[in-house]
Amino acid sequence: MTWRTDRGYPAAAQSGFTLIEMIVVLVVLGLTLGLALGHGPMHSPALNTGTAARQVAQTLRLARSRAIAQDRPVRVSLDSVGHAMRIDGSPPQALPRAIALSATSFTGEPIVAVRFAPDGSSSGAHIVLGERGSERRVVVDWLTGRVSLDDPG
Repeated sequence: MTWRTDRGYPAAAQSGFTLIEMIVVLVVLGLTLGLALGHGPMHSPALNTGTAARQVAQTLRLARSRAIAQDRPVRVSLDSVGHAMRIDGSPPQALPRAIALSATSFTGEPIVAVRFAPDGSSSGAHIVLGERGSERRVVVDWLTGRVSLDDPG
């Protein structure tokens, strides 16, 4: 038995969405997508600072490894004004402009480079990176050359 409506069509033919309902849904989805994309990628100062600190630590570890493997001194230059760092004569690696960078020796004197000796030791450094209240430290031990990244907190 087929149910019929007052116009004589089967009831199954009237189920579903109308064209106007579909258009309204598409407009709402389009507006939502436009708002989400208009704000750009989500990021935070803590995330940016952590990423930059890991990048600096990895570059320093690479320089130490090169010094040991190639049996020669290797130098990592830090440019706090240009927001970049480089190993010996290699191309500079850019750091985010929003990240402040400062490096000091263990005596508290400002430094612009960390040197690694062929035995793995280094000149040592405290490198502080920060953005709007978020701060991370990279420490290079002068005796062993070990590079460590502080735990945020």
